[in-house]
Amino acid sequence: MAKLIVAYALWAVGGPLGLHHLYLRRDSHALLWMLTLGGFGVGWLREFFRIPSYVSEANQEAEKARRPSTTLPSVGLVRFAGQICVGIYFGSVALISLNTLSFFYLIVLPLSVGAGVHLVSCIGQQTSDLQKTLTACIITSSIFYGSKLSPLPISIAASVTAAQHRRFKPPRKAGSPPEPLGPRLYCLSLAVLAFSAPLGYSIFLNTTATLYYISDCVAAILDMFWFFPWLRGVMEYFLLLPYQILCTLTGGSYYEDSWRKVLEILLNEYSKREMDAMKLLAVSEGATLEEITHSYRELVKLWHPDHNPKQQEEAQQMFIRIQEAYETLINRHKPQKRK
Repeated sequence: MAKLIVAYALWAVGGPLGLHHLYLRRDSHALLWMLTLGGFGVGWLREFFRIPSYVSEANQEAEKARRPSTTLPSVGLVRFAGQICVGIYFGSVALISLNTLSFFYLIVLPLSVGAGVHLVSCIGQQTSDLQKTLTACIITSSIFYGSKLSPLPISIAASVTAAQHRRFKPPRKAGSPPEPLGPRLYCLSLAVLAFSAPLGYSIFLNTTATLYYISDCVAAILDMFWFFPWLRGVMEYFLLLPYQILCTLTGGSYYEDSWRKVLEILLNEYSKREMDAMKLLAVSEGATLEEITHSYRELVKLWHPDHNPKQQEEAQQMFIRIQEAYETLINRHKPQKRK
């Protein structure tokens, strides 16, 4: 039997990570909270008033199997809005981390958006038709092929389809034992890994360009919980857990020398884009800002379209590449200016 006080305690300590949903065997809801940090914080706060009904539902499930219902579940505005938001969120993550894959806009993007929409539609006792939801995603993605705003119409189309084909989950057989915690955690871990691994690879592949952006995002998330210092500490611990692991590899104090070492290592690593830019501008890895600027100016004079009337199209493309390479290397020197 689930206890209300335990559910509230888990909600307070690890609610944004879905610990209370895990306790109540709401695994789809727990996974959603893990991937969105408690529904972007808003869903977690809203659940303060919803937990009693969750506990009651879990206890009813434990006492007897759910009876099949011939009626359709109601279309909830919150669920529908959540489907759209999470679909866009999953699609945006795919755009960031997987956009170099072949057939991205035809297969990868619609599958990512559809997975987000279907995850929300499976919360609680409801579910939907995954095949029809993904079909709607693929059709809509082909219409908006190549557009970076395509996650929005794809998510809307998938959410409408999921709402049209909503139904109650099939009842659990009476007397059947609940699934053990170990296999449930294993499945959740695989789902979290499948979501985070491509994004993590993309981020660390371009560490220098994204490091300060990530730190600003983490700071903004933590600032949302300024009114609960203890919760801010918990959030900080989990958000910085990867850095804590790196910290153990460098040694030293958790908050001082080790962080500086990690930051120094990351900032000194060149991304593939920066290596290509240095090759194009013919400068070495240790080139100063003055050397980069000098090489850039010489190449701009050489490849300016006005100076190459016989091969103007080729010169125009080379001129653009030189501009982009220069901006890439200039951005690398910006962190050094902050010091």
